[in-house]
Formats: sequence, structure tokens, C-alpha cells
Amino acid sequence: MTRSDPMMQFEPGFERIARALHPIDAEPAGPEWNLAELDGLPGRESAIPAAVLLGLVERGDDLQVVLTRRTEALRLHAGQVSLPGGRMDPGDDSLLAAALREAREEIGLEPAQASPLGFLDPMRTVTGYRVMPVIARLDPDFVARPDPAEVAAVFEVPLAFLLARDHLRELEISFAGRVRHVLEFAPYPGAPEQRIWGVTASILYNLRERLQALE
Repeated sequence: MTRSDPMMQFEPGFERIARALHPIDAEPAGPEWNLAELDGLPGRESAIPAAVLLGLVERGDDLQVVLTRRTEALRLHAGQVSLPGGRMDPGDDSLLAAALREAREEIGLEPAQASPLGFLDPMRTVTGYRVMPVIARLDPDFVARPDPAEVAAVFEVPLAFLLARDHLRELEISFAGRVRHVLEFAPYPGAPEQRIWGVTASILYNLRERLQALE
């Protein structure tokens, strides 16, 4: 994971973000971008399809990212900050459909309130999922209705804060017998109690890298 790019000096608009993504009608089929970091983990050769929705909403002149914090009762990633999403169900005809369904179930986002812009690169999780992030423009009138069984909180963080290079750091942790690298954001002053790290931080890092590649 490189850190050589300069800090972004501006917040990109929806048109530029869309140009940085895989087209919404061409779901990327290549390998996950972070496989090298998962060397040595069991089940690396196969994974469960899953999708998340990275929702962007306009608030005045700013774009905000809609994030959730999972409840402590969940079996995986309990209490962690995440994006709405989950594994693909048999009734989902695509990963896009899975992301929209999960967002409706978790935070009450109706499909008509989301305009998908495209896909980021797929990534693998240590829990065995192949996650496809979908980026969508959300209706500014959307009001979250979190499912209390899954979502403890819904909050927003400015996209500009998450794109700033100096707000992201790399941690070293010991996992599965080796040192591994995990990304973590500095606390956002508007929600200092919400720790944005791990898979969610990696997805946001991937967005920053793809935007930087347009330069």
C-alpha cells in the first residue's frame, strides 16, 4: 500500500467520481486488489460473494459518506464501523442488487433514493468474503431508519476528510501467525467515538487511489 500520493486539495464531484470507477454495467471480475496482504490465511482461493453500498449525499457544498456502526450482538465485525452491505442472497440477480437490498434492510434506504455511479475494485476480507463496493449518489432527503438488530448508529463523515492523506495511517497487527497491515482513519471531530478502520478504511482508500489515478 503506497502513501506517495499528495493530499487531495479538493473534494471531487459526482462526475469525477464516476470516471474513477468501474462502470455500473460492467461488474469487475478480476482478482481482489488486497490478496497479497492475505497470504497464509486459510480459504484464500475461494470466497463468499458480498457487496456494500458506499453512499454519497450532498449537504450544502459538501459530499458526505453514510456510515454505520454494527451492533455488538452480530457474529462478525461486531461493533465496527461499516458500510451497509452483506453476502449475496439467492434472490439477488447481481451484486448491485445485493448492495441495494442490504442498504434497504439495514438503514431503510429505498432503491429509488440511490443512483449507482459504479464499482470500486473488489477486495477480500479475513472472514472469507469477496466484497464488491458500489458507490451511489443518495437523495439528500433520505432519512436513515436503522434496523436495531444490525445497526447501532448511522452517521455521516465528509468525503474530503476521508480523502485527505494525512487522516489515514497504517497499523501493524499480529494475525494468523504473521504481521499484517491494517488501515485506520484519524478520529473525525464530528463523530470522534466512531473508529473507521479495517475493511471500511480499505474501501475508502481504494476510492482515493482510483481518484488519484485520474490526475
